Amino acid sequence: MASSSASANRFVIRAPSSPSEWEAYYALRYRILRQPWDQPPGSERDELEPIACHRAAIEQSTGRIVGCGRIHRRDDGTAQIRYMAVEEGYRNLGIGSLLLESLEEWAVEQGISTIVLYARRPAAAFYTRHGYLIIAPAHTLFGAIEHVLMQKP
Repeated sequence: MASSSASANRFVIRAPSSPSEWEAYYALRYRILRQPWDQPPGSERDELEPIACHRAAIEQSTGRIVGCGRIHRRDDGTAQIRYMAVEEGYRNLGIGSLLLESLEEWAVEQGISTIVLYARRPAAAFYTRHGYLIIAPAHTLFGAIEHVLMQKP
């Protein structure tokens, strides 16, 4: 699904490149994906951070990081997308699509043809629009957030 050129012109998608950008990147992940469920700071990171491909959506006019996502190669030769998030006031502007497309491009560059992810149930429709299929129900995170396993062949 093509993203609007207005979004592409307003936001740049790239890896964080300075200590302050990395700090803002992880702060966004924590604030959206962990803090609402009273998880401790640091829970927004895992042991694969150093080897993963990270992407941030950066608003060009302000330099503010308003979206994030990560992909890493798995042992079985597939790749997994994790930690996708877009700041509340910036949703429905095509930022998630821009992030997803950038992460998928990395997978293609790495010769990876299959991508998996565990989507929160409400986000599954977004991924379905981008060609992902629901494979199976998955875990319930923090006792409250149902996930589904999705795959893009």
